[in-house]
Amino acid sequence: MAGSTTVGVLALQGDVREHERVLQDLGADVIRVRRPEELAQVAGLVIPGGESSVIDKLSRLFGLQHPIRDAILDGMPVLGTCAGLIMLADTVVDAIDGQQSFGGLDVVVRRNAFGRQVESFEADLIVSGMDDGPVHAAFIRGPVIDYVGPNADALASLDDGRIVAVAQGNLIGLSFHPEITGETRFHERLLALVAAEH
Repeated sequence: MAGSTTVGVLALQGDVREHERVLQDLGADVIRVRRPEELAQVAGLVIPGGESSVIDKLSRLFGLQHPIRDAILDGMPVLGTCAGLIMLADTVVDAIDGQQSFGGLDVVVRRNAFGRQVESFEADLIVSGMDDGPVHAAFIRGPVIDYVGPNADALASLDDGRIVAVAQGNLIGLSFHPEITGETRFHERLLALVAAEH
């Protein structure tokens, strides 16, 4: 079994390097996960931002869809950001035809809820359970959480009430990109979940 600080970044598409850098700066050993045998070597996983429909297709092409679903069911700690949140959602609204997610989070997520890339923005968020100041969050064509089911907890909302961060057991889902604003606390939380499992 992998050491307690070995974490994977799903490296099919998206901003893999940025997450890799944050995790390494926090002292974790990082493996880029493209195949089931690489997933088997990690104790936690980051699903990065990118294009959720492409991540879905490539995960099936590379034989990762079912191993990741099984890992989530088995309690592997997972952090999903932007497209990664979409991949963790049990239900995706405005998905392209045939698009699938890994599931695990009892939420309904709407793709591209914040419009096109030119409509990207940043905001400071008060996050439940984080007492050391607000989170500076970058939203880039991000999804929004339309509904949080009874098994999940909302962690943060925008001023207009739209939910943008959730957690459920060992899963954390974010509409935004902490890895590009220097925000490390969600990665720290992931590593704490990994350590607690070992």
